[in-house]
Parts: sequence; C-alpha cells; structure tokens
Amino acid sequence: MRILVVEDEEVLARAIVEWLRREAIAVDVVHDGEAALERLAANDYDVLVLDRDIPRVHGDEVCRVVVERGDTRVLMLTAAAAVRDRVEGLALGADDYLPKPFAFVELSARVHALLRRSRPAAPPVLSRAGIDVDPARRTAFRDGAPLPLANKEFGVLAELVRARGTVVSAEMLLEKVWDEHIDPFTNVLRVTVMKLRRKLGEPPVIETVPGVGYRIP
Repeated sequence: MRILVVEDEEVLARAIVEWLRREAIAVDVVHDGEAALERLAANDYDVLVLDRDIPRVHGDEVCRVVVERGDTRVLMLTAAAAVRDRVEGLALGADDYLPKPFAFVELSARVHALLRRSRPAAPPVLSRAGIDVDPARRTAFRDGAPLPLANKEFGVLAELVRARGTVVSAEMLLEKVWDEHIDPFTNVLRVTVMKLRRKLGEPPVIETVPGVGYRIP
C-alpha cells in the first residue's frame, strides 16, 4: 500500500504521515500541486490524500488529472466545511471528502476504505496458508496465534498474502511498503523477510524465488 499526501501546512502534513506510517502504510509527501503532479507521473499510488487549497497548481486541477488517469483513489481535505464545498469536491471526481479539523483515526479509516476500493474485491481479512491478516485493524495471526510484527514486517506479510500465491518482486515490495527515500540497493527487505520468517515459525511459509522475489505458495 502506498499513498501520496499533498498538504501545504507542513506541521499537519508531518502529523498525517507519521500517523499513517504507524499503520504500515508507505507514505510520500509534497506541499504543492506542481510537486504532486510530478510524483503522480513518476510513481503509482493507491490513494491520494489531497488538500484542496494548495499553491502552484490548485487541488482541483490535481484531482482532475488523477481522475482522468483513473488508477488512484482521492481523499480530498479542506478547511471549508460547507455542504456546497463538499459537493464541489465530489463533483470533481474525488472518492471521499474530509473537512478540517479531523480526527486522525477517521482519516486512517477513510484511507483504508479507499485502499480496499483501489484493488479487486477482497475480504476485509486476508488469509493464506494458515495466516490471517487484517489491514484495517493491523493484526496478523498464524493458525490462530497472534503475530507481534513491526510495521514493515506487517506490510511485507500483507502484500505477500494479498498476492494469493503469485510472486511479488523485491522492487514491488520496496515500493509498496517503504517510501520514496528507500535505497533500491539496500538489504533492508532481505533483513525484514528474515525477521518475518523467524516470527512466523515452522513450517516455513515464505518462499524465495531466486532473482524474482517472494511468495506464499
């Protein structure tokens, strides 16, 4: 899961990013519409958290571009709470609308709802090979026993379970679980998978496909 936050209030932007990263979501952040369009052209995002009133390129125009592409869900933020403003935002094609100020728990709930809509229909709890992962509640179990996972371990496991037996490349895992600042040549993924395997216990469930990536068959 990877999202882009576009918010010109840097303190608020930082708080949103920190909150979502605690939930094992990879988050990039920019502070104006021009930078947002550049990131959207370079990367694939599941959800865009978009402040409507941003400099350089207005949030309305950013929303129009994203809607035309049709591959990213849009959660629009604004300080204007009037019904007319909400209707205008949704009329632009935004999938959801959240007026400021908002509770971070509501923000994350709406992001998770959009993440589910951005993918093919899947049950709220993902299951494979005796493993159950609930992305919304951020819980994971193997054969009924809870798994005490760090954020990145949880993110990797969720992506592997979600893949339903297909191979997930190392590049895709880095893109979905980490953010744009990750060094593509780092060994952080290998170390995370090693720790995850240890916590999952026996018998081994994560298979390495040499030169390709990982899967849970």
